[in-house]
Amino acid sequence: MSSRATLRFARVSPQKARLVANLVRGIDVPEALEILSFTRKKTAPMIRKLVESAVANANVDAQRAGADFDEDELFVQTITVDAGPTLRRFRPRAQGRATRIQKKTSHITVVLGTR
Repeated sequence: MSSRATLRFARVSPQKARLVANLVRGIDVPEALEILSFTRKKTAPMIRKLVESAVANANVDAQRAGADFDEDELFVQTITVDAGPTLRRFRPRAQGRATRIQKKTSHITVVLGTR
């Protein structure tokens, strides 16, 4: 049984989010939550909250199916970070020019499975 949670339009570049996502891919949920709580990156709290949401979704799915639920049996089956739309802003530069500033967004998806 698997459960999933998605965070869309996160204001972080996909490259930076993949650094944190690679830390927890394939790891048990309690250990992944511990790693994310001590990681000093902007994306770590976002992914931690997303994993907790996927655990809550798994709990709800188990209650609907009438099955017993154990959080310790869950692991991060897949975690993907895809690029979202880019916000384009302009900044004035010297001699009347302007340069484009790209503010990137990400779509992060976590799928939890049971061992």
